[in-house]
Amino acid sequence: MAIGLRGPTNLFGHPSDQLLADIGNELSQWDSQSTDPVTKIAFGHFPLSFSAPTESGNTLKDVFLNHSLSAYLCGHLHSRFGKNLKRHHESSHQSFSSEKYFQSNIRQTSPRSYVDKESCRRDPSTEEFWEWEMGDWRKSRIMRVLAIDAGYTSFVDIDFKLEDKQKIIILPTFPLDSRFMLTTSHLHEYHCQHMSSLSFESIRALIFSKSMIVSVVAKIYDLSSGHFNLVLEETMRKHENFTGGGLYTSPWNWKAFENPSPDRFWLQIEATDIMGRSSISDLRPFSINGVSVNLSWTWKEFIVMGCQWANLYYPILWSVTAFLFSILIISKALPIFSVKHYSYKDFSNKKGFVSGLLWALTELSVVFPVWLGMLIYLVCLILFPWFYGQVFTEGEDWGYMTYKGWTITTSSERVGYPDIMVIVLPHLCFVVFPAILVTGALAAEREVYREHYLSLSGKKEDDYNPNSQSNTISKLFRGRRLVRKFLIVICLMISWGHWKICRAMMKAYEMNPILHFPVFCFSVPLLLICSVYMTMGV
Repeated sequence: MAIGLRGPTNLFGHPSDQLLADIGNELSQWDSQSTDPVTKIAFGHFPLSFSAPTESGNTLKDVFLNHSLSAYLCGHLHSRFGKNLKRHHESSHQSFSSEKYFQSNIRQTSPRSYVDKESCRRDPSTEEFWEWEMGDWRKSRIMRVLAIDAGYTSFVDIDFKLEDKQKIIILPTFPLDSRFMLTTSHLHEYHCQHMSSLSFESIRALIFSKSMIVSVVAKIYDLSSGHFNLVLEETMRKHENFTGGGLYTSPWNWKAFENPSPDRFWLQIEATDIMGRSSISDLRPFSINGVSVNLSWTWKEFIVMGCQWANLYYPILWSVTAFLFSILIISKALPIFSVKHYSYKDFSNKKGFVSGLLWALTELSVVFPVWLGMLIYLVCLILFPWFYGQVFTEGEDWGYMTYKGWTITTSSERVGYPDIMVIVLPHLCFVVFPAILVTGALAAEREVYREHYLSLSGKKEDDYNPNSQSNTISKLFRGRRLVRKFLIVICLMISWGHWKICRAMMKAYEMNPILHFPVFCFSVPLLLICSVYMTMGV
């Protein structure tokens, strides 16, 4: 797409089948030219969780797996949701799997510790790759240094806000960090005896500094006792001269560190420059055996990296829609088909959650005009356009939006799926659903007040004990109807939030609320006003 969609419905990347074919051709050009494995790195803006499939259902993940990608570096999230925005992808041989919709941890499956003989015959490079979100330089001042050493990929993130002026940058390139290495490939190399002994025989690190480096020391710690015990300390020597940096190596007996635990041994590099300033790298676990550490996301990281939103949109949409329809239908069916009549008296006698819920649902259908309005509004959201507006950032193309996406009026082209979920799902969950709930609550409060009013009209005032705590509470909450006032405040909050969204949409798509989206803009506030008015009296 030459011209992008206007925000907020520009959340997803939309590769075409032609673009995926071009990416596949670029990634496969070295396969026939070299007999040695080639480490392939891809760069893109959108994470795969925010990349929509093509019209034929193909995805970037399929292309990357088919062409033995090592890592995909992306942006878009700008580190706003956490510092662990990383995801390990593996090929799945199951026709139906929950991994199509979400991935609960950074690694798709639990880390393995062994490779059988059958797996040794397969090429492991076509089974996995890493996805690493790069952060943001403009606002967060985060820079990533990535290195490829003997086919192994490693990286370090430099946060200039936290570390002020970074004097020395240290990137260990071998042994690899067991948290972020390619599990299948390294297990395959170790258990199938395909690794290069030369690449295992030295500890290696890249070091960048403005000043001359005079000392570099590699330290390995053993964590088996629960404490970091120093078990190896070796001086590293500069291997080659580079402008502004250098490769430092140190021989070691790597077989002494073979262990089935992925986080028993930890590596740290310390470098000192000619001015006496010392800098150390972060402690990182390593595993010669190729076993990986299993990492977990926070909730925010899981939502933006672990959820495949293009596949989740329709299941969430129809689940929410069915739930809203069920509330309205059940509330109308209860008084008609239920043998037992649910009322406030029944709830006050039993004091049960179920009886209270059924009573509130019954009262919702009593406010029939509002109940019918909500039902018609939900039907309109499914069958008719939500609003009309200018779709693209440039040009004069107008279109209309439904829950399926934008449709361009001039060409009947459909775009913006599933980007429109940022409008559809919040409107249903945070506007329509609360409006239905508060309508039922207003109707239930009116019934409580009615019972209170009838009890007062049938008794004399001196029948009440003024010192009774229950009567005091009754007068406070029923007589003054404080609950109703609170619910009216909730109605105002719902309407205010809805109006803010409508105002943002007007600016984004150059719309007039009366001409281009009157049903979407005014229906819920008018229904809430009607709810407040109809539940005013006894």
